[in-house]
Amino acid sequence: MRRALSFLTPLGGAVSPSPSTLGWFPVVGAALGLGLGGVWWLADRLWAAPVAAAVVVAVDLALTGLLHFDGLVDSADGLLPPLDRERRLDVMADPAAGAFGVGAAVVVVLLRWAALAALAPAPLLLAAVWCASRLAMAVVARWAPYARPGGLAGAFLEGGRRGVPVAGILLAVVLAVAAGGDGVAAIVFLAVAAGGVVALAVRRIGGFTGDVLGAAGIVGETAGLLAAAARW
Repeated sequence: MRRALSFLTPLGGAVSPSPSTLGWFPVVGAALGLGLGGVWWLADRLWAAPVAAAVVVAVDLALTGLLHFDGLVDSADGLLPPLDRERRLDVMADPAAGAFGVGAAVVVVLLRWAALAALAPAPLLLAAVWCASRLAMAVVARWAPYARPGGLAGAFLEGGRRGVPVAGILLAVVLAVAAGGDGVAAIVFLAVAAGGVVALAVRRIGGFTGDVLGAAGIVGETAGLLAAAARW
């Protein structure tokens, strides 16, 4: 679990990931979601809903060390403009942010903030969504082709990759059901959105990278929050 915590957050110290790390991704995600849910509940009692939502967005960025957010920016810069495959990979490896990345970052932050502001504090909902987003990352790392030999996410490829994280799936389902209809709708939309990001990456660069994992997770979470906030 420490390896998963180290890879997904600034916590846990400097530890190299391994294929077994993926099994702990949903657990770390659920813990992050519950923690954020607690922050949300407390912030909602101190401030109006828009301010409480902003606090949750900020704390999430801090707890993840901007890792997934950085993946979103790099992936948008590399996958969205018209470039050839090698140039896309070079752009994604460049630490500088371009117009596509900045635009995607602004849109995602605004959507997450607006969705949270429209909802009442729901720790179980965030636990389900954050658990499912890390589950999606684990599934992609186990099944999708890898596009960047030698990258950080390559540590997940050692040994047998194929497998279904059954425990993670069960945890995500249990949390979603406990969160009610909003939780179930959230993880369905999350799966579709995260899958769309990965499908785009496979089409344009031939597979996933660490940045794509982060982008799929944060886009999936955002879609899940929007689904939960929708007026069905």
